[in-house]
Amino acid sequence: MNEIIKAMEERRSVRKFKPAMPAKADIGQIIEAGLYAANGRGKQCAIVIAVTDKKLRDKIAEDNRKIGGWAEGFDPFYGAPVILIVLADRNWPTAVHDGSLVMGNLMLAAHSLGLGSIWIHRAREEFETDEYKQLLTDLGIEGEWLGIGHCAVGYAEGEIPKPAPRRDGRVFWVE
Repeated sequence: MNEIIKAMEERRSVRKFKPAMPAKADIGQIIEAGLYAANGRGKQCAIVIAVTDKKLRDKIAEDNRKIGGWAEGFDPFYGAPVILIVLADRNWPTAVHDGSLVMGNLMLAAHSLGLGSIWIHRAREEFETDEYKQLLTDLGIEGEWLGIGHCAVGYAEGEIPKPAPRRDGRVFWVE
């Protein structure tokens, strides 16, 4: 079977990560793959913020937990040591689509390198706050940005889940 299709069929969301930090070179490869995602008119409107600093990672996790309404102590990133935040140019008409394709590439790339990943929402809500807009300013990122998602990455703790059978009745041929 083709390796790309195999990765698409085997990749699953991981909900328990080991605390060990993946190699920076691997994180870089994952990000690079994300940046090669298809995008509207070649604009490349999506950006990635790679968070490996534990203090900032834990702060983002706590803010995300509060937005999601979970009980204190819950980690919405499931212990993943790396958070890749995807943002897209708020004024670009295909921003959500382009950023979503970046997220998909990030998760497939992580899988191909033997790492687990999961897409976590609420980046939109985070980056609508003054605090997270200030973070962008502090990072030297100008413009108006829409939070697309967080790709939590790390080494999976335990077995990777098996895919559920695909539901019938989801393909319609017109020949």
